[in-house]
Amino acid sequence: MTAPFLDGCARPISYLRVSVTDRCNLRCVYCMPAEGIPLLPHEDVLTFEEIERVVRQAAQLGIHKIRLTGGEPLVRLNLPDLVRMIAAVPGIDDISLTTNGHLLPRYAAPLAAAGLRRVNVSLDSLRPDRFRALTRVGDLERTWEGIRAAEAAGLTPVKINTVVMRGFNDDEVVDLARLTLTEERHIRFIEVMPLGHNALWAADGFIAMHEVRRRIEEALGPLRQVGEDAPVIGNGPARYWQLPGAAGTLGFISPVSDHFCAGCNRLRLTADGRLRPCLLSDEEIDLRGPLRAGVDDRALRDLLAGAAARKPARHQLDEGRRATRREMSQIGG
Repeated sequence: MTAPFLDGCARPISYLRVSVTDRCNLRCVYCMPAEGIPLLPHEDVLTFEEIERVVRQAAQLGIHKIRLTGGEPLVRLNLPDLVRMIAAVPGIDDISLTTNGHLLPRYAAPLAAAGLRRVNVSLDSLRPDRFRALTRVGDLERTWEGIRAAEAAGLTPVKINTVVMRGFNDDEVVDLARLTLTEERHIRFIEVMPLGHNALWAADGFIAMHEVRRRIEEALGPLRQVGEDAPVIGNGPARYWQLPGAAGTLGFISPVSDHFCAGCNRLRLTADGRLRPCLLSDEEIDLRGPLRAGVDDRALRDLLAGAAARKPARHQLDEGRRATRREMSQIGG
């Protein structure tokens, strides 16, 4: 049995988030500016072979869970091929994907056949007009079609991610929580994070998870915490709760009001090949340059280990430090 892969704070690192593209077919208000972002030239984006090589060396160190993100990962051509390549890497036992769901009706079945295990789908409103306003171009019914396609393909449990924003959609948290009562839907409420262009805007839209939970309990009754042995407990920072008699669960992710940095288990690889030790810090380690310069496997593992060693003990939002060099869409969350 190999020793665990530890960062500089002795936290086990088991999870790599891989952004496969900076492109997206939506323009969510908290994720990118209305005009979009300058897109990476095609040649600057890591190839599938380069991504697979990074994953293979990460697995040698002890990483065994991979999440594919974007932008919107399903706009990357032939994504099932990448899933198949990663699924063949020894030591990788879990591959998941975060998506806005619009392209899942086309890709859910091929992704499942290639080895994808689960999806998280972004859904920030149950009201078609508001959904379009928040995404600027999105279609609520297409997202629901994507969720149903994922369920039909066996990409379960489907987790639904809702970024809660005061004055935008916080009046819908009770309605969203009700979705868990009769169907095995798993709703995860997430605090808006000050990152990129929304670093200042997020302060006005911020609402803490303890307030969201209180509103749900006042409307629907007391929540019961779900134990660590529950099958929907994932690899991330959500704390899971359940309404009495509910088929699904409610997750609360509080990176700002009650950070979970002490248990952070991940690194992030951007589409242009930068390894990011902390989502909320601008520090990055270049992998694309060494990959294309012919770095050997040992040196590549050393770069991965060095990035883990540089993970900060915690973010510094409470000290006024913000990550502003990239938009959320360029990192993948």
